[in-house]
Amino acid sequence: MDIPPQQPTTQFLTLEESAQVDAALLSSSEKFLTRLTISSLKLLQHIAQEYGVAMEDLTTQQVITWFEKDAKIKREQGIEASYLKW
Repeated sequence: MDIPPQQPTTQFLTLEESAQVDAALLSSSEKFLTRLTISSLKLLQHIAQEYGVAMEDLTTQQVITWFEKDAKIKREQGIEASYLKW
């Protein structure tokens, strides 16, 4: 049985960043929110790059449209073809 090679996945939080968050003097819920915020920053940077705009110029509609496009790719071509792997 042939198993297709795995494509590298995008990491939204590196091990070093995760360790920095772990070392911070924050509660568990604050650490979760910090990880989520760092990951969101990286995703917004990616979306802005795809649109060819500065991140601060992204609109709500562009973000929604990007998520709709990525979800459609996932449904039609499979999770490995989409940017978000969850």
